[in-house]
Amino acid sequence: MQTIRRGLVVSGALCAAALGGCVPHVRPVPTAKETASTLPTGYADTAAARTALATDTAGSAAVPWRTFFHEPELVQLIDTALSRNQELNILLQEIEIAKNEARAKSGEYLPSVGVKAGAGVDKVGRYTRNGAVEHGLEIKEEREFPEPLRDYRVAAELSWEVDIWKRLRNETRAAVLRYAATTEGRNYMVTRLVAEVARTYYELVARDKRLELVRQTIAIQENALQVVQLQKQAGRANELAVRRFEAEVLKNRTHLAETQQLVIEAQNRLSVLVGHYPESIARSARAFDDSTLQRVAPGSPEGLLRNRPDVRRAELELAASDLDVKAARARFYPGLGITGALGLQSFELSSLAKAPASLLYGAAADVSAPLLNRRAIDAAYKSANAKQLQALYEYQRTLLTAYAEVSTQLSRIRNLDSSYVAKERQVQALSESITLADLLFRSARGDYLDVLLTQREAMESRVELVELRQQQLDARITAYQALGGGVVSPNRR
Repeated sequence: MQTIRRGLVVSGALCAAALGGCVPHVRPVPTAKETASTLPTGYADTAAARTALATDTAGSAAVPWRTFFHEPELVQLIDTALSRNQELNILLQEIEIAKNEARAKSGEYLPSVGVKAGAGVDKVGRYTRNGAVEHGLEIKEEREFPEPLRDYRVAAELSWEVDIWKRLRNETRAAVLRYAATTEGRNYMVTRLVAEVARTYYELVARDKRLELVRQTIAIQENALQVVQLQKQAGRANELAVRRFEAEVLKNRTHLAETQQLVIEAQNRLSVLVGHYPESIARSARAFDDSTLQRVAPGSPEGLLRNRPDVRRAELELAASDLDVKAARARFYPGLGITGALGLQSFELSSLAKAPASLLYGAAADVSAPLLNRRAIDAAYKSANAKQLQALYEYQRTLLTAYAEVSTQLSRIRNLDSSYVAKERQVQALSESITLADLLFRSARGDYLDVLLTQREAMESRVELVELRQQQLDARITAYQALGGGVVSPNRR
């Protein structure tokens, strides 16, 4: 058998050399390493670039989400979402499917051995070749030749496609890489889910804060309305002032109802994320003002290759597509197949175990190579190359998007921090203006319009301050996600 195999392999190699020149030429595709070499050394943001060049660490991506988010209510919500979110659980089943596909591929390049048992009956015409042989057969046991002829067989059968050109092994490795890619897809989903739960949580708390501000403003304006009504009775104000204050109170009550609806919508959206029906969500309003998320350290752009699950997934898909091209190319070369059988066969069940008379065995080897009408193989090879190019472009797009997302969020954090400082000063100035306008109006040295406008501007600036605070938290959460934070993967290199 070994001699036969060596001879067939040599013959196959000669055929392969002849057929290799017939393989169609396709465009070579750069590797992930070659593509990643074009990645900038720093981020567009100057301060972030200096940080990146100073250290080649993962930065905030290495910080577990339980450390990055420290509010107990938020941590509990994220924990619940990671176990009950339906979208994540659907993805886990896709990972299981990919795992089973990789297991199925893993045995294809090994010999297949099975046991087969069977029984049958066969009657052929006497005036045929087979019939003449049967009736001319001498049976030493003195009994008649059975008619019709029965057949009993028990045998072990072997079939093996010898993987000379590593086609089956490349297909197996490609399936394993795609399974690893699905696990990275799961990790990417985790980073998104953690960030989305945190964003929605802070949005809900921000709307609670806005609701509180509207109620405080209404209370201040109702008090001012009572003062105007008293001044009208004393002849120090007119009906127009009373109506303007009433209108301002009613307008803010409308805002109150609208804000209450926004709170319910955010609460229901957060309930869906954590995988249960809408219900009241435990949260702390104080956490909104006191929340101090960790400083976002970008590390180096090269860290995106290790820390971003979507980048790692795209890299694995690119590597798998390269193996697909190699496997498709191997189909142009000769294939070696070996078959064999060993067992017992007899036309009577009683004599089935009488060896060596009932012994059967056989072995065969064949080499086959495509010569004519290779359109299907040619098309499959070109399609595999096109999919490899597609995977390359996807890797490039993912890497470009990741870099841009981090750069954008770092710049956003810096600008929002500057805006927040200026807005705090504005709120402080308008809060002091409310007291002054009220004193001037009560002493008849100011106009009621000054009171109305000052109260309106103060409320708007406070709401804007809350929104800026929410945007600050959102920018830090999004930057943490963009850096690949929120999950620790064993595939990180």
